[in-house]
Amino acid sequence: MGNTESVVVQKRLARFRPEERPVVEGVFDRLLGGAGGPAGKTVTLEMLQSSVGSVAPDSMVRRIYRCLSSIDAGLAAPTAKSHQSGVCREQLVVFLADTLRGTAEERAPLVMSMSSQQASGAAATCQEVVEFLQDLVSAVVQILVHRGRLQGWKPDRMSDVSVGVKLLAEQMCSELKPSDQGSCDVSCLEDWIFRVQQVSVYLEMLVAEGLDMTLSGRPTPTLLPPCRETPWKDLRSLLDLPTLMFVAPQLPDSYSAPWRLVFSTRLHGESFTRMVGGLTKRGPTLLLIKDTKGHVFGGFASHGWEVKPQFQGDSRCFLFTVFPQLRVFTATGYNQHFMYLNQNQQTMPNGLGMGGQHGYFGLWLDCDFGRGHSRARPKCTTYGSPQLSGDEDFTIDSMEVWAVGKPPEPEEGDDGEGGKRSILDMDPEVQAMMEMAGKTLHSQGLREPEEDQEQ
Repeated sequence: MGNTESVVVQKRLARFRPEERPVVEGVFDRLLGGAGGPAGKTVTLEMLQSSVGSVAPDSMVRRIYRCLSSIDAGLAAPTAKSHQSGVCREQLVVFLADTLRGTAEERAPLVMSMSSQQASGAAATCQEVVEFLQDLVSAVVQILVHRGRLQGWKPDRMSDVSVGVKLLAEQMCSELKPSDQGSCDVSCLEDWIFRVQQVSVYLEMLVAEGLDMTLSGRPTPTLLPPCRETPWKDLRSLLDLPTLMFVAPQLPDSYSAPWRLVFSTRLHGESFTRMVGGLTKRGPTLLLIKDTKGHVFGGFASHGWEVKPQFQGDSRCFLFTVFPQLRVFTATGYNQHFMYLNQNQQTMPNGLGMGGQHGYFGLWLDCDFGRGHSRARPKCTTYGSPQLSGDEDFTIDSMEVWAVGKPPEPEEGDDGEGGKRSILDMDPEVQAMMEMAGKTLHSQGLREPEEDQEQ
């Protein structure tokens, strides 16, 4: 390296641990030899494709190469005058340092260079950023699938990944604050990268995995929660991988607690009683609903559900939409009507609700299973959410409930299998005497149904 250019490069290398620096510097030599051609002084697009192309679409590889080629190793930022036939060592080291250890200020010019289809240094449009994000999210999904990072999820038994990729890219782009002309300059992108952490996380994963870099100072991020006890053979889930990548970080337990399917209309039929049996005594749960208009939406319950005519839960609950847009709506603080579940009552509404008030819920599922409503004029008071469903009063096409937190500890009096025993279970003689006396066994009527065995 020349002395004038190596000062910038040496400062970039100083961000890595001493044992990591040979790995960073060795990437250039591996790329040169990876294409099977003679050793040279610059990395070509074909050489980059031979490495990164295994985990990223070709359009993403070309974006990276365009960005690399435009870096002025002396100025350490993409410029219009630095194009050449190939990428030099200094350019690659600057790119690696800024993507893997850089600040939002340093990453913003790189993202703009990878997004903009105009001359180097020109601001990107929002649509160009969306297209960049689609390529980036697609690459991350490929990494999860091909590098064995699925954590028990089965993409072939889930919803269409390509739709999820577009939805997640649009959601991330919705956080941009472009100029009045709709353009995204470096300062706009810097602010966005600082606020939307997924941009940096996904970019780091793509660069580290695509260039086969194992760095001790930065473990591989976990983007999916573990999935357990799910009968994939008979299931076609409403979830897809990008939706999981979006929803999981919103949960209190994030990626640590395993997800377990506890109710599905495809597996357990259309039964409110069976749904209640799947919901209760499970700890935190995620409800996912698809209506007959094609809208997909749901809610997160931070507490285990209890059948009672009072509101429950806390401000960690939220509502969300998946299709036609990925969005999360958190508690506003206006009231505490987070969760409601009631059954077999004559004086209070029977069904499941989240947010709003009786007859005017942000999300309501009637005890007459299959019907519900999402009433928000203009927004749900509890969560600030708009109408989630296609129509205000909707019909359920399919539904899933996932237990997404640590299972609660058994309460005193539980039967060891999670079911709470009534006084009738504990004293069969009392039960027999009541039956002989013609007394109605209310405890039996309210007993939760026994669940099907896990498949």
